Amino acid sequence: MSTDTVFSRIVRGEVPARIVYQDEDVTAFHDISPVAPIHVLIVPNKALRTLNDAGPEDQALLGKLLLTAQQLAREMGFAEAGYRIVINCNAQGGQTVYHLHLHLLSGRRMTWPPG
Repeated sequence: MSTDTVFSRIVRGEVPARIVYQDEDVTAFHDISPVAPIHVLIVPNKALRTLNDAGPEDQALLGKLLLTAQQLAREMGFAEAGYRIVINCNAQGGQTVYHLHLHLLSGRRMTWPPG
């Protein structure tokens, strides 16, 4: 399967998005179909299809994704109120775009199970 997804095109600036953060490793942008008042997607700039495709060489990048979520939660003002981070993996896990990404969700009380 191709690793050229809408997310990789957003990273390259070929598709417009409401980007809230970007550096050499990570890009974060607002989800176009939010499930919470705050719904930001955080993607590695490196094309990894799923979490299953990450290897030991990606350890620092995976940590940076989480630390970026933490940083954005602080900067956007909801770190103390709380937030949820979700990673979907493959079809049964709910993944629809095959470029690894984190969902950073906040702005309402999160329930478990989600729904």
